[in-house]
Amino acid sequence: MPRLREVPRAEAPSAFVTTMYDFIFGADRDPAVDHGTDTGSPGDWWTVFANSADVFQHAVAGFGLYQSPDRKLPPVLRELAQTRAGWTVGARFVFSQHCKSLRGLGVSEEKIAAVAHWPAGSCFDEAERLVMAYADCLVYDRGRVPDGLFEQLTAHFDDEQILELTYITALYLAHAVMSRALRVEFDDVAEPVTEAAAPEGKNNVLRIAGPDTHG
Repeated sequence: MPRLREVPRAEAPSAFVTTMYDFIFGADRDPAVDHGTDTGSPGDWWTVFANSADVFQHAVAGFGLYQSPDRKLPPVLRELAQTRAGWTVGARFVFSQHCKSLRGLGVSEEKIAAVAHWPAGSCFDEAERLVMAYADCLVYDRGRVPDGLFEQLTAHFDDEQILELTYITALYLAHAVMSRALRVEFDDVAEPVTEAAAPEGKNNVLRIAGPDTHG
């Protein structure tokens, strides 16, 4: 279950939330009870974000912005960066959804699988590699981008395209982080790093030093 309350249809805080519930789930379903979307996710991103009507609307506006035909950055490059952001943050939801978006744009299964290890992937062209290198700087290095990489970006893309790439990738860094923090969708998982107990009957205290060998 997500960490925040799911808002049922009857308590939708705005007409916009109700409209999106209708669009994503159908008008005859309460998504807080009857879970599931066409992509196989539970759909609880929508019901959790509905806890704040204006946050919900702002987030949905972001979806419309990055998919707008007004964007100058080619959609495949945008999606490669979003997918890579999902991978690097460790957000299965963002990674999974944008793998599907890449597939919908006709990207090969070889390339989709190689997003996880793009530096070793020979299937990417130079522009694609630059986009994913930049995404890694935004996520792993929190925006610290080497001058040499940025110079190569400016050789391939104009200022408007680079701004779009930066904004959209950072937006999906935020979505990946929020998905994990709130444990929504495919990120509703227990903490994987926990103590491994010693075998039954064994000492559960680590001995730092070895046995005394000095007599």
